[in-house]
Amino acid sequence: MTEREWLAIPHVPAGGDRKISPFFCPESGRARGSRRRRRAAALDSGPGLVLVKPTSPFQQQPLSLSEREPILNVPSVVTALCGLMIAIHAVREFLLGEDRDREVLLTFAFIPSRFERSLAGSWGFPGGAAADVWTFVTYAFLHADWTHLGVNVLWLLVFGSAVARRFGALRSLSFFAVTAAAGALGHLAAVGTAFVPVIGASAAVSGFTAAALRFVFQMGGPLGAMRQTGQEAYRVPALGLGAMLRNGPVMGMVVVWIAVNVAFGAISLPIPGFEGQIAWQAHLAGFAAGLLLFRFFDPVARA
Repeated sequence: MTEREWLAIPHVPAGGDRKISPFFCPESGRARGSRRRRRAAALDSGPGLVLVKPTSPFQQQPLSLSEREPILNVPSVVTALCGLMIAIHAVREFLLGEDRDREVLLTFAFIPSRFERSLAGSWGFPGGAAADVWTFVTYAFLHADWTHLGVNVLWLLVFGSAVARRFGALRSLSFFAVTAAAGALGHLAAVGTAFVPVIGASAAVSGFTAAALRFVFQMGGPLGAMRQTGQEAYRVPALGLGAMLRNGPVMGMVVVWIAVNVAFGAISLPIPGFEGQIAWQAHLAGFAAGLLLFRFFDPVARA
């Protein structure tokens, strides 16, 4: 039986009570010949295969390759950020010795002791005053080990991709830098000028998580009811801060996120050259910055 015989709709005389199977619909020789001629004409008129659009709910229309969702659909700015973090850690892991890696950490990690001038003078932190500024962001590209890096990359792929589709590349890069700096400020406020270095993209990732919660559960959003497809799902109006407090799924995510960060705050990380702990204060500061500063980066008009 040919494809045309499966797609044909038989003629049933008025008043007839013959039962027609939705899966097997034979056609007459005249209809078969007429359809063959129409099909041949359609094939001759265009360069590609023409598919007959089914009218029955039991039939599925094949999708062209251009209409199918790609296996990997990550915004380029998120791919670039993740790739840069992986490349930096690979260089530190495989190309730098312990002494050189310690020099990198002292130059690019965020170390509150830099702001204790007497201690900074005795230590001789590399980078000088310029490093006092750039370490508010550069620390986010350094990680303690592959596990630390992997968790941040996966989290950024999920929530960072949603935000990047809404913000675009330039706003996303700026948002990454601002939330990373907010995390460093939160860490500085929590530990003072003690020698407690912090590294990792967790504060920025926390900011992206908070930003995503402002819209992903909205009606028509990527995780909301009656979700839309394509770019429109990421352009729905965002929740206001007051509305977030009344939204069950959003507040559930917020409570779980805070509980997990506080619970893991006592876990030590193997940072070469010194012992470290998860800087949960930086995570909370980055999350708060993502919530509060979202409106200044959001290109979508508020409802």
